[in-house]
Amino acid sequence: MALSKDKKAEVVSEVSRLLDSSKLTVVAKYSGTSVKSMQELRRTAMQGNTTITVIKNRLVKKAMQQSEKFADTETGILTGQLMYAFNAEDEVAPAQVIAGFAKTETQIEFIGALGADGSLMSADDVKVLASLPGKDQLRAQLAGTIAAPLSGFVNVMSGSVRGVLNVLTARADQLEQI
Repeated sequence: MALSKDKKAEVVSEVSRLLDSSKLTVVAKYSGTSVKSMQELRRTAMQGNTTITVIKNRLVKKAMQQSEKFADTETGILTGQLMYAFNAEDEVAPAQVIAGFAKTETQIEFIGALGADGSLMSADDVKVLASLPGKDQLRAQLAGTIAAPLSGFVNVMSGSVRGVLNVLTARADQLEQI
């Protein structure tokens, strides 16, 4: 069913809003992916605040032209059946969600990505980005790194106290034998 002119204007406006608010917009081919699999991908992506949508490339190009950041961005890669993954909170999440999904759905293929500044990233760059740890994982690593010296200090201190207690216990045993 063809979209009316008003509906197309709404779609262009929504895509323009998503592009402007997204820290990274990942573009991937999805040809051959079942509807059920796409629904599963969308559900998984929503858990990480990533929006995955399929939009006509012509409407995406129109939205990019309306945006100051993306007006000069090359749109030659936007051909074929493409899905777009937007995330306003995390730069890595859209790439990670699609990369994780592509492990089971091998027909999914990265095309590239649009950065928050309007830059275009290659598919290889997106793959590298997808392999990086997410914000939560980095925070956990930082907390572990900060806590390691403290736990080491506590172990050293408890070891010293344990040593004194062992000496006192040995001396008490020795006095009892006398």
